[in-house]
Amino acid sequence: MITTIQLSSSTRERLAALKATPRETYDELVNKLIALVPEGDDEGVYTDSFRIGLLSARLDIRARQVTDHDLVKQRLGL
Repeated sequence: MITTIQLSSSTRERLAALKATPRETYDELVNKLIALVPEGDDEGVYTDSFRIGLLSARLDIRARQVTDHDLVKQRLGL
């Protein structure tokens, strides 16, 4: 089954720039990007909620929206 998704033109341009070849489909590209989120490790398979949290944390780090570890310990009185 094929479906349609709505993207802004700037998002479409960013995706197009990531294509390995002009003939690569957006479906192939999106699946490559999804594969970047790990499914698990030596201890087992991650839950979907953990994978979402992991992705969110990575995006926070990239956006520099993090709190210093020492500040957290200080606030917790550790």
